[in-house]
Amino acid sequence: MRLTVLGGGGFRMPLVYRALLEDTGDDAGRCTELVLYDTDRHRLDAIGAVLAEQAKDRPAGLPAAPSVRATTDLDDALRGTDFVFSAIRVGGLEGRASDERIPLGEGVLGQETVGAGGVLYGLRTLPVATRIAERIAAVAPDAWVINFTNPAGMVTEAMRRVLGDRVIGICDSPVGLCRRAARALGADPDRAVYDYVGLNHLGWLRRVVVDGRDRMPELLADAGALESFEEGKLFGAEWLRTLGALPNEYLHYYYFNREAVAAIRQATATRGEFLREQQARFYETARTADGGALAAWERTRLERETTYLAASREASGGWERDSCDLDGGGYDRIALAIMRAIARDERTTLILNVGNRTAVPGLDEDAVVEVPCLVDAGGARPMATGAVAPDQLGLMLSLKAVERATIEATEASGAVGASGTGGGAARSAALRALALHPLVDSVNVAGRILDTAGYRR
Repeated sequence: MRLTVLGGGGFRMPLVYRALLEDTGDDAGRCTELVLYDTDRHRLDAIGAVLAEQAKDRPAGLPAAPSVRATTDLDDALRGTDFVFSAIRVGGLEGRASDERIPLGEGVLGQETVGAGGVLYGLRTLPVATRIAERIAAVAPDAWVINFTNPAGMVTEAMRRVLGDRVIGICDSPVGLCRRAARALGADPDRAVYDYVGLNHLGWLRRVVVDGRDRMPELLADAGALESFEEGKLFGAEWLRTLGALPNEYLHYYYFNREAVAAIRQATATRGEFLREQQARFYETARTADGGALAAWERTRLERETTYLAASREASGGWERDSCDLDGGGYDRIALAIMRAIARDERTTLILNVGNRTAVPGLDEDAVVEVPCLVDAGGARPMATGAVAPDQLGLMLSLKAVERATIEATEASGAVGASGTGGGAARSAALRALALHPLVDSVNVAGRILDTAGYRR
């Protein structure tokens, strides 16, 4: 089975390869060929050195490691593939740093996927993601696409307009929340059933069912257990009891927006600026580093994980991440689980970004939602969530309007290139996307952010 990774020179690629190396199933359902696609050959070479060391360090007696081939030709990467894992970053970390810094200059949240930064990232990324979807449709129409490119929900919805149900979006935040909640209850995370509903980076864990019994009320009643893991520390026991649910970590930017913005503005660098400098050092020295490329990557990865959500942790009292949360990844295992379920027709349940159909009342059937899904050879089908709390549904509807306005803006921008018309429509839709976002507090601010970002169509 062949897997193509778009953004194959990305820093987290070794996490995907690690998951593939750990899969010891039969060749019929196991990845035996890995194709890495990237626009940057230097990054491909650095990551290729890490992967070569990972394969070399693998214990003897296991099935052969997947072969690895790198290319900068998209059609070459796609041709003949069974699965496509999309993890691109249009504009690189320089673009991310700009997306975060520009809104902060206007006093509103600067974050990669949330708020104005997420809209700017989407405006830059969606045209590329759509062109990729069109090439997949032309070159590998039978391939399944697993999307991790951020903003994941927005990008998945745009790609679905070309590829339909063969695009499945993934994120590691929901599974991390679910597993931490189960561990706080002293339960085996793999034996629990989770009731989760939302959009990407905007969701809530409502129930944790163990042996047929919902233990969420028990967790909410125990302040010590509740505040023993990341989300409990971020939000505090009082607010979680008030909500009656556990929010995704990214909702900290909504519920504690003033504190989050203040902490980010006081930091010496935004997250994007930090990662830009950190990864530049890694890619520059990876192949000549003491101890080898894999050791250099692991040191950099650990620093990355240790500093994750640093500003939010500072805004909520300052605390260190638990050692069990520093392993990295999560999304890599989700991607592998999807491939196994589809290739081997082994039914499993995963929290994924898919078309709503009728799963979430109040959202239309084409809206991409993040909910538990049944996955097998036929793909991923969302499970009905039942009624959603008004405050949760209200935020979901607002953010869905923002996502769709962003998609509309990029579609109109494409019309500009094709016919010379539509420029006003693109600018109007982009302004609507920014101004309607709950974390952007002024239409004038939204307009200035667009101007500073150079979006004038």
